[in-house]
Amino acid sequence: MTQEYTAHSVTDGEEEDPRTGSRARALLDRWRNDPGIWRRGIVLALLAVVVALLMIFHAQIPNKIGNLGSLTETFLPWFGVFVPLILVLALVRRSATALIAVLLPAVVWVNLFGGLLTDKSGGGGDLMVATHNVNADNPDPQGTARELARSGADVLALEELKASAVPIYVDALAETYKYHSVQGTVGLWSKYPMSGIKPVDIRLGWVRAMRATVNTPEGPVAVFVAHLPSVRVKMNAGFTANQRDKSADALGEAIADESLSRVILLGDLNGTMNDRSLNAVTAQMRSTQGAAGHGYGFSWPTSFPLARIDQIMVKGVEPTSSWTLPETDSDHLPIAARVELG
Repeated sequence: MTQEYTAHSVTDGEEEDPRTGSRARALLDRWRNDPGIWRRGIVLALLAVVVALLMIFHAQIPNKIGNLGSLTETFLPWFGVFVPLILVLALVRRSATALIAVLLPAVVWVNLFGGLLTDKSGGGGDLMVATHNVNADNPDPQGTARELARSGADVLALEELKASAVPIYVDALAETYKYHSVQGTVGLWSKYPMSGIKPVDIRLGWVRAMRATVNTPEGPVAVFVAHLPSVRVKMNAGFTANQRDKSADALGEAIADESLSRVILLGDLNGTMNDRSLNAVTAQMRSTQGAAGHGYGFSWPTSFPLARIDQIMVKGVEPTSSWTLPETDSDHLPIAARVELG
């Protein structure tokens, strides 16, 4: 009696209760038996293909109409946001077509930007450099200067210096940096002697770029500081960047004419490394963030960084690490890098 009762009980227990069955199996059964699984989500699938094509052929998007190509390239990494969005909508719609199509932009995005998610920073480096657009309307220039002095940078570039605030920065940084020069609205502070200091003409009519030789223990390095003109997104004119583009070309010419083999560019270029309009500069220099950074290193705006428009670029030296510094009272984050000069 006991054996019969036990066997019967086990058999009853093994019967599948549909209310407590596997949800995953039920979901698969619904998808497998759904005749519309391939017909639904066509619009989502087309959206996935369009996103992928925009990323693949971004260089072919014309700049003649509102600088649309440059605008797209400025925020190109954010196209990856469409991948999880389309994926979730495809699951909600139960569309196999959209699920397969979303693989295309996912693969393209990983190929373009996946490498930036890895940590490429290393140790060492002969020189630490930093740059910061301090914001002309910064309410606490002294506090900003003290924060930057604590960064440990050997060479520090500042942009958007208001004339009335220059003495404040000079005084606050004097203890850390023995040498400095301010040219127009940009300045360079250094722990090492500087020579060959001069403004750089970027075709603006006033000074927003400079060049100096920093005489480090490992030898001379040409350091450029630049603040290219701002760009605007306007409903009636698109991405207005013509003046920025002309200044970028002039800056590129100055760097190409540099006689020293080791060159570092610090500044706010108001453009990303993807922006074709900065090719005069980016084609001949490496981004420290791209070569030795961790993540995207977005620097603007401080409240919610969307793009890296502040740049540290090098030629003839090897980046070893690159990162963003703690925020100040500016609308930009300061950025820093270490480089090997030997």
